[in-house]
Amino acid sequence: MRMHAHRSDTRLASLVLAFLLLIAAANSVFAQEVLSSWSDGAAKTRIMAFVKATTTEGTDRYVAPDDRIAVFDNDGTLWSEQPFYFQLGFMLDRVKVLAPQHPEWKAKEPFKSILAGDLAGVAKSGEKGIVELGMATHAGMTTDEFAKIVTDWFATARHPKTGKPYNEMTFVPMRELLDYLRANGFRTYIVSGGGVEFMRPMTEKAYGIPAEQVIGSTIVTQYDLVDDVPVLRRLPKIDFIDDGPGKPSGINKFIGRRPIFVAGNSDGDYEMLRWVTAGKGPSFAMIVHHTDATREYAYDRKSAFGKLDKALDEAAQRNWLVVDMKDDWKKIYPFEQ
Repeated sequence: MRMHAHRSDTRLASLVLAFLLLIAAANSVFAQEVLSSWSDGAAKTRIMAFVKATTTEGTDRYVAPDDRIAVFDNDGTLWSEQPFYFQLGFMLDRVKVLAPQHPEWKAKEPFKSILAGDLAGVAKSGEKGIVELGMATHAGMTTDEFAKIVTDWFATARHPKTGKPYNEMTFVPMRELLDYLRANGFRTYIVSGGGVEFMRPMTEKAYGIPAEQVIGSTIVTQYDLVDDVPVLRRLPKIDFIDDGPGKPSGINKFIGRRPIFVAGNSDGDYEMLRWVTAGKGPSFAMIVHHTDATREYAYDRKSAFGKLDKALDEAAQRNWLVVDMKDDWKKIYPFEQ
């Protein structure tokens, strides 16, 4: 009887050992897959060290799950922004679609330059021209109608350099980072200067970020009835610009908590980087530096889109991580071999 019990105990111990080895192997594979498109170096190490410190109970840097909020710029941080902001590309295409209804555009800037294919002429119209362009292409329809227009554009429009759909021009390492943070109890938000209703149709599929966690610039909407059906109509009037100092204000207004993790890529994110890292307790800020002219684009201080100057100068003194796209990312786009 004792011999039988001994054999049973031995078998049980063997099963337990095998189970533990299986778990260890699974954990080892998982560890290898974390941020797999990031090069093994200082950037990846710093990110993982911060996440470990803030999610390990009993340490002085532990942060409760409710306060694990991470905010990300979109243009140039989560997807490409060259040779122009993708929403500007949408505007250019919309002008061409709507032009037959507006013969006056042939003699009016910036529409005249767009129809002539003169992007330099569009740029000369300045901020006023871009705002006018946005109102002409983004207003006058219901929110549902606009969502369909945007969705259809993403399905058909192609990036001028790669020929890929714009919503496939997302950065794989940043998508991995979003997944990694969420796996460790973080809530992830987009805080972008782009139009909120331009981004929302694609953010959940592209990044796993639902519409209610997207903060962006908005135009005024107004309740209306169409054939006794309630709608929200988009009016040609700016409501909120979520860029520069508007980003911290938007975070406070729509999230109501100061994030502990922030990622951006330009001086348009400077105030957001400053505000997040000025909070009490642990915080982490990173800047995506576009340094890869072969796989993507190389630009910073003199770029018309995504200018990075002041934030780059102050990154070291403020302990902001500068991610070198060329050296720190093994892969950039999902369609890369």
